[in-house]
Amino acid sequence: MNLSELLVFILYLLFMLGVGLWFFLRQKNAGEKDYFLGGRKMGAWVSGLSAGASDMSAWVLMGLPASIYASGLGKSWIAIGLFIGYALSWIFVAPRLRVFSETCGDAITIPQYLTGRFLSKSRGLQVICAVIFLVAYTVYAASSIKACGTLFHTVLGVDTRFAMYGAAVIIVGYTFLGGFSAVCWTDFFQGLLMLGALLITPIAALLVLPGQGTAGAAPEAGFWRLFTDWRDVISGLGWGLGYFGMPHIIIRFMAVRSTQELKKARRIGVGWTFLILLFAVAVGCVGRATLGGDLDGSTVFITMVRRIFAGPWLGLVSGLLLSAILAGAMSTADSQLLAASSAFASDVYKPLFRKGRSSDKEMLWAGRIIVLAIALAALLIAANPNSGTIMGLVENAWGLFGAAFGPVILLSLYSRRLTFAGAAAGIVAGAAVDIAWLALCSSTGIYEIVPGFLCGLAAAVLVSRAGKGVQKDVEALFDRCEAAM
Repeated sequence: MNLSELLVFILYLLFMLGVGLWFFLRQKNAGEKDYFLGGRKMGAWVSGLSAGASDMSAWVLMGLPASIYASGLGKSWIAIGLFIGYALSWIFVAPRLRVFSETCGDAITIPQYLTGRFLSKSRGLQVICAVIFLVAYTVYAASSIKACGTLFHTVLGVDTRFAMYGAAVIIVGYTFLGGFSAVCWTDFFQGLLMLGALLITPIAALLVLPGQGTAGAAPEAGFWRLFTDWRDVISGLGWGLGYFGMPHIIIRFMAVRSTQELKKARRIGVGWTFLILLFAVAVGCVGRATLGGDLDGSTVFITMVRRIFAGPWLGLVSGLLLSAILAGAMSTADSQLLAASSAFASDVYKPLFRKGRSSDKEMLWAGRIIVLAIALAALLIAANPNSGTIMGLVENAWGLFGAAFGPVILLSLYSRRLTFAGAAAGIVAGAAVDIAWLALCSSTGIYEIVPGFLCGLAAAVLVSRAGKGVQKDVEALFDRCEAAM
């Protein structure tokens, strides 16, 4: 066990808890909107970096480099698709969602926004959304907790399950205490750390590590081919579709202080994401070229860092860089826990169980209890040895969100003809096709988000056109949103 690395990890985790405690003390009298959306007061830097950090979990340091390391440059289509989708979401979704969510009843969650967008008194859409949130976010959070366990086991020799329990306690701790503001500010710091680690590691590896890999294990020529299989291209680009419906990311758009701040946040967020994805691919390529092909792919980043910065005092540097994995895991898990708890507390508990009579204090504690429940379920999944890889868990949750919500979010922002029934049909169809494709057609090699997204889009359009049409007051609301842009 490297004591220097252990010391850095401990200090880092204490800092995260400190941020949560700071916002808890500052927000003792905060309301539901403050806890779940930060009072719509987030600045450009915090919004831009936290949106990226909440997206790029530990898989960008472990899962994505592992795919590149094992299969070659052809897997970089995932990074290309993600970058295109992320940039387009900031351009086409962020400004309109910021305005529409505020105009449509000052919504603080995606289900609330969709219900308010159609002036509906039915809670059916909110319940459907909340159920999907709970399922997908539990799986997604499990991937982050699993990454923490892998990190502590690989670096410090700590039992994997014990490490996962500890990581879950820390993540729940500052999310439980500080809510959205604590999550965004911790994500801001974690985003900076992730970027620094990914910038330094592959460059330093090229200078220090050549020749340390297995003799004669240089990548074969096919490793460097970008165009390998058309299914890799389609599936990789399909990852970008997820951004249009990823609640814990697009909710950042709703929380920005103003539409003017959005433009600056967009430049920050898109630039950060470009560098993160570029150097994540570089880690996989450089790792394969310098370390040979005999490693467990998920540990290539860890191995590179520890070999570059080997030594007692250099352990402080390696500990800091390896903390980027913690940053990635925690920055995503906290956002997922908060988004899921806000959906259940605001969209199920408050309207259905309390009939809107709950106080702000009661809503805060309802949200906190849900954070604990989801974290426990995620921990049980992560601790199951048959739960799959980190990348696999992320892929499943990402596909479900993108297919279910992506088409409906886009149509709600740009189509006057989308109806409440069409939105509900799009969400259900997208989720159902995504799950069915995963269960029955995964052998095709096509990522399930692609057929799920297309079917969700088709269902929303067809049901909207087959119905009685859009009510005049709903059309008037859409026009007010357009005028406020």
